[in-house]
Order: sequence, then C-alpha cells, then structure tokens
Amino acid sequence: MTRSIYFLFFFLGAFLQKGQAQVEKNSELYKTIMSKDSLLFNVGFNTCDISQFENLMSEKLEFFHDIDGMSDKKKFLKDFKGGLCRDTKNYQARRELLPESTEVYALYDKTNGGKVYGALQVGTHQFFEKQTGQPEKFGSSARFSHLWLLENGEWKLVKSYSYEHVTKQLESVTAPTFDNDMAIEKWLKENKVPTLGLGIIENGKLQQVKVFGEIKPGVSAPYNTIFNVASLTKPMTAIVALKLVSLGKWDLDKPVYNYWTDPDIAKDPRSKKITTRQILSHQTGFPNWRWMNADKKLNFQFDPGTAYQYSGEGLEYLRKALENKFHKSLQQLASELIFQPLKMNETSYVWNKNSDISRYAIGYDKDLKPYEVEKNTTPNAADNLLTTIEDYGKFLVAVMNGELLQESVFKEMTRPQIASERGKHFGLGFEIYTLENEEYGLSHGGADVGVRTITFILPKTKQGLLIFTNSDVGGNVYEALVKHYLGKNGEKIIDIETK
Repeated sequence: MTRSIYFLFFFLGAFLQKGQAQVEKNSELYKTIMSKDSLLFNVGFNTCDISQFENLMSEKLEFFHDIDGMSDKKKFLKDFKGGLCRDTKNYQARRELLPESTEVYALYDKTNGGKVYGALQVGTHQFFEKQTGQPEKFGSSARFSHLWLLENGEWKLVKSYSYEHVTKQLESVTAPTFDNDMAIEKWLKENKVPTLGLGIIENGKLQQVKVFGEIKPGVSAPYNTIFNVASLTKPMTAIVALKLVSLGKWDLDKPVYNYWTDPDIAKDPRSKKITTRQILSHQTGFPNWRWMNADKKLNFQFDPGTAYQYSGEGLEYLRKALENKFHKSLQQLASELIFQPLKMNETSYVWNKNSDISRYAIGYDKDLKPYEVEKNTTPNAADNLLTTIEDYGKFLVAVMNGELLQESVFKEMTRPQIASERGKHFGLGFEIYTLENEEYGLSHGGADVGVRTITFILPKTKQGLLIFTNSDVGGNVYEALVKHYLGKNGEKIIDIETK
C-alpha cells in the first residue's frame, strides 16, 4: 500500500472521529457531487467519452489503485484510451454505483468564513464487462474515495483512491420495487420507456432526484439529464406573468390588447376582451393551435370568459404581449424572475450554445424508434421547455411554498377559476384536484411526440411528484408511480382520472 493511501485512511479516521457528519442526501452539495459522479462514470467511463474525464479531472489529479499502482492525469487518460476504450465495438466496460453506499462530507475553510472548498465522496462500486456476442459479466467490486475541490469555481476531481477490490458481486439492500433501482430499470424496459426522471417532494423540499434508463442506446441517463417537458412549459410562463402581477408590473384583469393583438382577430371586437386571467385558466375561446383550423388562422370558438378550452395559442398570445410591454424576450424575463433566483442553471425555453446535447433525452415512439431532435431558437410560451428534474423540482417547491408570489396572487392561482374535466378545475396555470381532508393538488402534464411528463404538488401536506419520460407510451407508468409516492392522495387522483 502506498504512503498516500495510508494517508487517506488516517485522514478518514481523523475526519470521522471529529464527528464530521455526512451531508444530507437532499443537500445541494450532495446533489452536485452525485451529478459530477454521474457525468464522470455514466457518461464518461461507461461510454468511453474521454471529454468528461478531461473536463472533470484536475490537472493535478492523482489516481491510486491498490493493484495497478499510481497515475497522474496524463497517464490515466493514456491507459484508459489504450485499455478499456481501445476497441469499443467489441468490448465495453460498465461501472455501477451502489447508491446506498455513497456518503459525501463537506470540507470547510475556517480562514475563509467557513466556506466549502471541497468534498470527500466515499462509496462502493462494481464493474461489468461485455464482449461482442456474449452476455455481460461481472468483473469486480471495490471501495472508492474521491476528493473533489473547487478550482476557480468549478468542481474538479483532485485525488481518486480505488481499493479493496474483490471478485464477489455485491447486492443492493433489498427494498420495495419502487425503491429498488434495478427493479425500476427492468420495469421501464417492460413498458418500453427508455428514460425516466423522478423528483420526490416531501416536507416542502425536493428530497430525491432519480433518473433511470438510457438517453440513447448504450448511454446511461445521468443525474442531470435534460428533458423536453412539452406543456410543463405553461406553468413556467404562468408564474412569470403572476410574478409580474405580484410586483405590480402587470394586471391580471386588464385586457392585453393594449400590448398585443393578433392580426387574425384584429377586426373581431372580442379581441379587446382577452385578459391574462382568461389566458392562464384557458378561457380565451382560442383553439389549442391555429394550425388545427382548416384555414390555419387564429379564431374565437366561443366568447372569452364563458367556457373552458385548453389552448397553447393563449399562452403564446400572452408571450407576445409581455415581450411588447417589457421589451424583453420571454427567455430574458424568466431568467430574471425565476431561473436565476432559483439557480435553475439547466433550464431554458430555447436551445443555445450552452445546451448539452450529450445529456439530452431523445424522444422515442412506442416501437422504440427515435425521433429527430428539433432545436427551437425562439421561445414558445406553451411548449418545448428544456429542464432537468432538479431544476423543475426547485421551481415547484418554490411555487408550493409561496416563495415566488404575493399571498393574494397565490390565492388567486390556487382558486378554481373554471371547471375543466372529470370534476377538476383550472386555476391560474395549474389544474386543481379536490382531495380529501381539505387537501388539494395542483397539476399539469405534457405530451408531445416522444414526450410524456406530469407533475403534482400538494400545498397542504407539502408533497409533490415529478415524472418525466421520453416516450410516446411514457404515460403508462404514471399510475403506479403516483399511487406509490403520493399514497392515499395519489389513489384519489387516479380515481378521479379513471372515472
């Protein structure tokens, strides 16, 4: 054993003897380190994407292996390219983390105001290998310790220790089906859902973020997989508008013709009656999309404010009014009012130079055939938001806890504005379920080609659930997940939907 590994065990022993507790698994630090781990192994190691190692490893990297010796960054990359990744067509290695084994410890600097400067990640992982024409087989299990440090504001792996290698395969702790990752992976394959993202909200906090499956064949979906969430865009746009109402910069009931009138309906006097309240509760009288009309033009199918009809056109109408008044794009408004304050760094209405296609969950049809990726560069207020489970989870938690809106505006948002379907109502931006014990649920779903998504938040019990999938048949997994994670409230929701 090298001197450095002796130092590791001495350091760990001293660290734990001082009573230094591991960080909570719902903490920002834990999520960040797990995200880096996912990129390093699920994307980098498992797919031989060398760029992930180059980006995440410090130039000062030292890698210690209790059998193969020590390497610096240059030697590690050379050995990796010439070894495990030499012939990816005929050989593939895969690393699997035992999630229940992972612990993360924060490193603080007392001389700098107690700021976090690094993190120690310890855990157990196992390795598998597959050769062409043969089934995957187990290789070895090992413990690991990773020292992550902040270098110029970026997390970098500085030291990596891999030790106690054994050739006995380890098993995860037995758990109920939906708390057992391997069982979920199998269940997804049975349901032809390539990728599933789950966010579990409890006690008013995003407690768990889980992503399962593959984003493309042979590429495991990382913790921070980017999803197109289709109509889950609408609640985001709604909160942008309601935030402006809370700030006194926008009027919920003032006709929006003052800022925008669509040329298709400019001569119709009803165009001067449309309000933001009607738009957010789907009472404009517009069709879902104008292209569904024979003449492809926007029209009124009933008088505004007299009936319910779900409409993406309404949200787009609102976007143009907001952009005209504030002289900013919806992307800019959302960034200033929501994305930046909540640190939603992975969320955008549009594809841009920072969008990471390598983490994007490509959509699939019911036969697992991929759809072509469409990269929109103009914001759509009703569709195509790009986000992650963690980012959208932050958003829903802030909405549920009333952090973004004035109390009076929050009450309007959660007040039934009009009956929708199956005994439900639409509030402002969300559909409302009436549940038991005076509880209510706010929900919205999304459905496009290769996309099925849905979310629920229960403001009184402080529960919530996010389900993102990249499949035309992703909706098939909703019922079991809703019942499992939302309990009796989930059963009531399913009962309402299946009446």
